[in-house]
Amino acid sequence: MHRPARNLNHVIPIPTHPRLSRRTALSAGSVGLLGLGMNHVEELRVQADVKAAGSGLQPVRARSVIFVFLSGGLTQHESFDPKPKAPQGIRGDFNPISTSTPGFQICEHLPLLAARSHKWSVLRSLTSPYNGHSSGHMAFQSGRTPLPPTFNGSKPMPEDWPSIASIVGAVTQPRNNNLPPAAVLPERLVHRSTRVIPGQFAGQMGHRHDPWFIEASPFNAGSYGAYPDYEFHFTRGRERNKNLAFQAPNLSLPEGITQGRLGNRRQLLDVLESQRRYLDRFAVTENFSRSRQGAINLLTDKSVQEAFDVTRAPEKVQQRYGKNAFGWSMLMARRLVAAGVNLVQVNLGNNETWDTHDNAFPLLKDCLLPPTDRALAGLIDDLEESGELDETLIVMLGEMGRTPKINTKLPGRDHWGAVQSAFFAGGGIKGGRAVGSSDELAAYPASNAQRPENVAATIYHSLGLPDTTAWTDELNRPHHIYHGEPIYDLL
Repeated sequence: MHRPARNLNHVIPIPTHPRLSRRTALSAGSVGLLGLGMNHVEELRVQADVKAAGSGLQPVRARSVIFVFLSGGLTQHESFDPKPKAPQGIRGDFNPISTSTPGFQICEHLPLLAARSHKWSVLRSLTSPYNGHSSGHMAFQSGRTPLPPTFNGSKPMPEDWPSIASIVGAVTQPRNNNLPPAAVLPERLVHRSTRVIPGQFAGQMGHRHDPWFIEASPFNAGSYGAYPDYEFHFTRGRERNKNLAFQAPNLSLPEGITQGRLGNRRQLLDVLESQRRYLDRFAVTENFSRSRQGAINLLTDKSVQEAFDVTRAPEKVQQRYGKNAFGWSMLMARRLVAAGVNLVQVNLGNNETWDTHDNAFPLLKDCLLPPTDRALAGLIDDLEESGELDETLIVMLGEMGRTPKINTKLPGRDHWGAVQSAFFAGGGIKGGRAVGSSDELAAYPASNAQRPENVAATIYHSLGLPDTTAWTDELNRPHHIYHGEPIYDLL
């Protein structure tokens, strides 16, 4: 039987602050990483590695993170936590399949990931108290469960918690000074009503710390999914909108302007102004105009140009990832981390694409799971072949899971923050593991419950950021980035 809803705050307390000693807090206040030399950070990272080695944990290895966000909420039953023995109104239409890990099963429509399960792990006990999209987005994109005091589900607010992408962009130094440390692609998260979803910006850090948004996917209020081949509408079913085209800003230099001629100041400013106007059309954020030197580097770096040019990548590469918005986005993220970006957030699906209230089972089977399966498998294979998988942490989750009980009228599953499954690979993650568990209905955590704070801490820890890391505001006050412990069972 379906369990009645209950107050999750009575199940797992909401953390309100990091568990730091006064000495640690004072130390963190003195390092405030926005004004700290990176040599000091490296010393702290070495200390963290020594501490990890002494405890039996592997030292952190990730140089970069690809954070895949499934806006709308991935159903746990039809992905990484099937419940084939549950009653008919719970278990759904799909069957589980075996994976390359004995005793570990996932949904039958993720066959490529099943064949690679020894390379990734799943957390089946991720939870939050929120059943609303905006509150869930805020919690999981910022790594903070309590909502900001001025939270507004209809729009971002200046006092919102900063996003994980903004924090990483502020407290890490790029591996390649040509590029910002953090980026978000292929679009901002905007509802079809044009409501800009909170949680994805810098909030109280100020707009200057908003992530580098790469708008490669045009706003489309009429349909969903991985266009062109997997586009759909919830009630109309599968469709194809010829007006949709995956595109990225053209950062190439105008004909006749070479790197050797960039010394002409007037000519350089003209070039940058022309590019700025072009970039404004694609809303690539104000970061571009923040630093002219950075703009020059973006214009002249061949790896950056290649990273954006995914729709003209070799056919074999595109087929590996999938020739659709999901595959191109993942390929772009892979190229950006190779070029030196520390964290890339990939939003797979416009307009809360994974909000599968309606017509859920055919759309998951035909339109949502196949391109996700291929894009993730392609990314894992690509990184492994290049020797970069251990250096790149991959995290995939949404803002919520879906109800255990199927809404038979539509049919589909409704909003459910109580539990969801999250995917982890690379970056020192042990593969072939199911960490934590949900109950027999995949309704609530049964063991090892984890919160948004733990996911964020795992990302920061994997990047080698010490647990004393803080960003400082304009009054030089430290704001600690750790509000929970890393999920050590994954590491």
